[in-house]
Amino acid sequence: MADLIVGGGGPHLEGMKHAISIAIVAGALAIAAPAAAQDDGYSGGGGTGGGNTGGGNVEDGLGLLGEGTRLILEGLMEEMRPMFEQARPYFEDEVLPFLNRMGELMDDITSYELPERLPNGDIIIRRSPDAPRFEPEVGEGGDVEL
Repeated sequence: MADLIVGGGGPHLEGMKHAISIAIVAGALAIAAPAAAQDDGYSGGGGTGGGNTGGGNVEDGLGLLGEGTRLILEGLMEEMRPMFEQARPYFEDEVLPFLNRMGELMDDITSYELPERLPNGDIIIRRSPDAPRFEPEVGEGGDVEL
């Protein structure tokens, strides 16, 4: 069974986790508002259809919700821009090479189980027992790179 062990730490960007969570919620609201306004069960104003004769109050409210969400996201992006710029070198120098190497090592991500942290802090990614048999590349002289 082939396992991949990844150790180390790297700088923690706790503030980014919180900001990303806010952005995800706001983005979900921005996506949901126009979709809800286009719901077939509501007729936007005449007195026929969904029984609402409010002349578009729901649509207006959802439009305002979408606009408010857009403004929140724009403000959040402006606030986070310095943090993104500060974190950019870390992602370019550490995260991207790490992800590229993971892509080289993993033949198919679905062939692996979820990562787990060992007591010593290492992270191990086990090959799934139902994954196809792993055939390592054999180099000159019968060497296998692990």
